Amino acid sequence: MELMKVDKAQYRQRMNVVLASLVASLTLLSLGFGAVLIELFGNKSLVSGESTGHFHLNLLGVILAVLSCSLVMNYYKKHEYLKEIYWVWKLKQLHNRIYRKLAKIKLAASDNNPDALTVLLFYLTTQKQVFELDNNTLTLATVQADIDAVALTLEGLNLDITAADFSETLLDKF
Repeated sequence: MELMKVDKAQYRQRMNVVLASLVASLTLLSLGFGAVLIELFGNKSLVSGESTGHFHLNLLGVILAVLSCSLVMNYYKKHEYLKEIYWVWKLKQLHNRIYRKLAKIKLAASDNNPDALTVLLFYLTTQKQVFELDNNTLTLATVQADIDAVALTLEGLNLDITAADFSETLLDKF
């Protein structure tokens, strides 16, 4: 995965628009699908004080709304407007893959394995970038200290490794 410079203000503005649009779409589509399903298949004779029995139709309306929004987002995910949002989403998925192997990677990095150091440097560098984009400033100092420790190790080993040297195929080694 290639590194990308992301404008934080633009990313936050676009992310807010996308999230608000998704929430509004889910709400309106859920209500609309639910109303149509109840009109078509709902119980016509209602008794005052008793359940309408339309829960399953409303639930189906919510499911249809989620599917509809998912299809639309999947169709537009590579649109220029969503470029940074989609990149960060894919990066977070990659972080999850790395995190599941992080104990083995850290162990190999402590043995000065260049591949492990490359993965660790990429993980920490991009994690810092995501934290900054998401305004998660609580752990930035810890992440920066970890980056500095890896950089110091690389310097001590005379290795010229950067986060851009990362390749997903390196994860297969751990």
